[in-house]
Amino acid sequence: MKQLTILILFSFIYLNSTAQIDPELLRSPNKDTSNFKMNMDAVYNRPFIQAGKLPVALGGYVEGNYQYVGKNGVTEGHQFQFRRLSLFASSTISNRLKFLTEIEFEDGAKEISIEFASVDFEVAPLLNFRGGIILNPIGAFNQNHDGPKWEFVDRPISATQLLPATFSNAGFGIYGKKYTSDWVYAYEAYLSNGFDESIIDNKENKTFLPATKDNPDRFEESFNGSMLFTGKAAIRNRKIGEIGLSYMGGVYNKFQEDGLVLDKKRRADV
Repeated sequence: MKQLTILILFSFIYLNSTAQIDPELLRSPNKDTSNFKMNMDAVYNRPFIQAGKLPVALGGYVEGNYQYVGKNGVTEGHQFQFRRLSLFASSTISNRLKFLTEIEFEDGAKEISIEFASVDFEVAPLLNFRGGIILNPIGAFNQNHDGPKWEFVDRPISATQLLPATFSNAGFGIYGKKYTSDWVYAYEAYLSNGFDESIIDNKENKTFLPATKDNPDRFEESFNGSMLFTGKAAIRNRKIGEIGLSYMGGVYNKFQEDGLVLDKKRRADV
């Protein structure tokens, strides 16, 4: 199959709001966290714009592309594709309480979803609470997926065929970071509604984790009454880069119904 694709990325409101940074923090690298971003910070590191001292910041982007596709000498001709429109809204409710949401329209609004909507409560750098619709921290791309950060419209195969891309869930958890000179250590841990039997019973006729994303009921109930655990630990050096290890696992089958045992618990661990 020969395919010629010209990708055109459009983005709007691609402005980042700036904050006042204490000069003392700039003189102390182990305390300056403003420009020491990790993969987990992608949730808030988005194209926002804020007017004056208003407590609300807004932002978003749109992605589209043109392509010319041919197969075995037969072509489908010229096409434009509208991939997605993402809108953000963020608000600092108080010094320790933050709210952020992302609403995404895909394929010309064929699919509309709340991809992220959480309330964060900050206790200390090493202990923060997050609840709502969360992005499960599995792999490097699931949280850090926003179009303006990448050069291509198509998402990587590892995030669409091995894992469910931009997989979000109703859940609650904790996260935190610790800075030491040029190093930063971070972790995240969440409990959420999780898998269902579609990961083994799907149109692909194989074990296929992305199929679980098609279950909209995960935002209001757990398929089998069990929780899905997702966790990540990462380390970053200011001059070298970041490496992390993530895990996601839980029961996917309906093992009991109204107190009647139907099957043993069957797990999927990634």
